[in-house]
Amino acid sequence: MSLIAISEQALNGLIISTLYALTALGLSIIFGVLRIVNFAHGEIYMLGGYVYYCAASVLGLPPIIAVASAAAVLMAVGAVIERGLIRPVYQGKVDRPDEYAIMITFAMSVFLLNFANSVFGPWPQRPDPLFRGRIEIGELIVSGDRIAAASVGVILIILTIFVLRYTWLGKAVRAISQDRAAAEIFGINVSRYSMLAFGIGTALAAAAGALIGPVFNVTPTMGIIPVIKAYIIVVLGGLGSIPGAIVGAVILGQVESFATILIPDTSRALAYKDAYGLVVLVLILLIRPQGLFGKRERRA
Repeated sequence: MSLIAISEQALNGLIISTLYALTALGLSIIFGVLRIVNFAHGEIYMLGGYVYYCAASVLGLPPIIAVASAAAVLMAVGAVIERGLIRPVYQGKVDRPDEYAIMITFAMSVFLLNFANSVFGPWPQRPDPLFRGRIEIGELIVSGDRIAAASVGVILIILTIFVLRYTWLGKAVRAISQDRAAAEIFGINVSRYSMLAFGIGTALAAAAGALIGPVFNVTPTMGIIPVIKAYIIVVLGGLGSIPGAIVGAVILGQVESFATILIPDTSRALAYKDAYGLVVLVLILLIRPQGLFGKRERRA
C-alpha cells in the first residue's frame, strides 16, 4: 500500500472522527450532567440537517449562518424538552426515574422521526455545501465540503472544551456532574444549568447533522447509524468523559477507515465497516470495563 493511499485513509478517518466526536461530545455532556442516555439524540442530529437544509437551500442564508441556525434552533428545542419532559427525572416527581428517562427519550425519538417523515417526506435532500470544489494537499485531493465540515467541527469542539473548562457555565456544569447535591448546597442553580447542559448537548448533535448534511443526503433516518456510533464512542472513552469522547471518536474513525482496506472487494468492505467499531468496543471493554478514561466505581 502506497504512502499516498495511507495518508488518504488517515485523512478520511480524521474527517469522519471530527463529526463522530461532535455527536458523542453532546451525548457525553448530557449523560455526565443528567445521568440519562438520550435515545432521541439521533433524531436531534437529523433535525439539525433539516434546519440547515431549510436555512441554506430554502432561505438562501450563508452556509456558516445556516449551521449556527441549526445549532441555535435545536438548542432551544433541547431546552424545552429538558424543561418539560426530562426535569421530573432528577426532581423526584416520578417513581422510577431511570425507566421514565428511557421511555420518554425513546418516545421522543419515535415522535421526531415520524414528524420529519411527515413534514419533509422520505426522499433525500441535498443541501448547499459549505465549500464547493476540492482541496489539494500535496498529492492528496479531498472534496472541499468534507474539509469544511471537519474544520468547523474542530472549531466547535475546541470552543466547547474552552467553555467547559474556563467559564462559569462550564465550572457549574462540571460541579453538577461530579456531585449534584453538593453543587446545589454551594448555590448553583441545578435546574437551570441542567437545562443548559441538555441544550448544549442537543446543539452539538444538531451542528454535526448540519455539517454532514451537505456531504451526504439529509433523510429522516440519517441519525440512526451516527448515534449508535456515538453510543459506542461514549462507552469506549468512558461514560461522561469529554477527553474519552474525543479519543474514542478518533480511534473509531481510524479503525473504520483503515479496516475497509482489509477486504479487496470494496462493496463488501463498506458493508462490514459499521461492525468494526463494535469489535473494538468489545476488545477495549475486556481490558478496561470502565472505558479508556472512565473511573472504576467502588460498590459497597
